Amino acid sequence: VQLQASGGGLVQAGGSLRISCAASARRFSGYAMGWFRQAPGKEREIVTAINWSGDSTYYTDSVKGRFTISRDNAKNTVNLQMNSLKPEDTAVYYCAAKWGGSRYSIGANDYDYWGQGTLVTVSS
Repeated sequence: VQLQASGGGLVQAGGSLRISCAASARRFSGYAMGWFRQAPGKEREIVTAINWSGDSTYYTDSVKGRFTISRDNAKNTVNLQMNSLKPEDTAVYYCAAKWGGSRYSIGANDYDYWGQGTLVTVSS
């Protein structure tokens, strides 16, 4: 499975950005998906995750109410809509896929495949 993240860029605080992850998997619906991020000098952290059908999601507290994860199994994509961005959201964002998608996971070690990351920079 190959994951290709895209859509990162530079945005001002308070702005919005949508990043996407395209998967090469034959059975994309068999995977739970997650977005992680890593800021300079910090450890990688979970941002949000979604199960195979999209009816179960997780958001870390710092992004609740601002970020929305969604997936389109017909197009093999998972998207992250980020609104009201803050400078502390600056990081490289990684998408990840976990086989056995009925339940998502918030642990990085549970994910089987990772994308290359896309940089999101929020200026103050």
